[in-house]
Amino acid sequence: MRPPAAAPSAARILVVEDDDTIGRHLETGLHGTGYTPTWIRTGTAALTEAAESTYDVLLLDLGLPDMDGLDVARTLRARHPGLLIVVLTARTEDIDIIAGLDAGADDYLVKPFTMSVLLARLRAHLRRRTPTTVSEQPRHLGDLVLDITARRCTLHEHEIALRPKEFELLALLARHQGDAVSRETLMAEVWDENWFGSTKTLDVTMAALRRRLLDAADSTAGSARLPHITTLRGHGYRLEQN
Repeated sequence: MRPPAAAPSAARILVVEDDDTIGRHLETGLHGTGYTPTWIRTGTAALTEAAESTYDVLLLDLGLPDMDGLDVARTLRARHPGLLIVVLTARTEDIDIIAGLDAGADDYLVKPFTMSVLLARLRAHLRRRTPTTVSEQPRHLGDLVLDITARRCTLHEHEIALRPKEFELLALLARHQGDAVSRETLMAEVWDENWFGSTKTLDVTMAALRRRLLDAADSTAGSARLPHITTLRGHGYRLEQN
């Protein structure tokens, strides 16, 4: 699987939803707006389909009949780091939302939601991931090299597999290296200016980003110089050279 290289409307979307009414509504609505949806009703079938075909987006219900949707998210995130995963859930507690994000989701929508909200989210996500004609020089952050144009992050020439939102979060902080970046700015730029969900999304993604960078550094026997992401309580974050 790969991030979409074409216009957002050309994206191929795997819909995993066992409710016939919701699944049919999603399939019809997505197809009618130019996307190419494939509707699957079980987690097992979704894993098989994702192994056989290429998709840009996964719309994933968590309450599947044969397995927990979180297990589907974890499996596909591990296999396809560039896949955009949007969880569709009736679970509204923060702990459930955090569990979805920890499992690899980039975004979530709480049921019931309108088709217009889903389409707006998809457009925002895919627009940010579509290559632009503006090139940026790779940024050297200690031993870490961040190539924003190619969407690659390497440490001692070994690529670090970052999830899409982790990469975008690091890229935004790198563009403002040394400056304080507010939570509001991070949420608006990395997610969506009309985001109305929990800001714990940012905290979970930041924790995952820090963990991946530290794990990559540990693999070099602790010899790597990494940038430091400072938490600014009550405001946001700042990326600094060590």
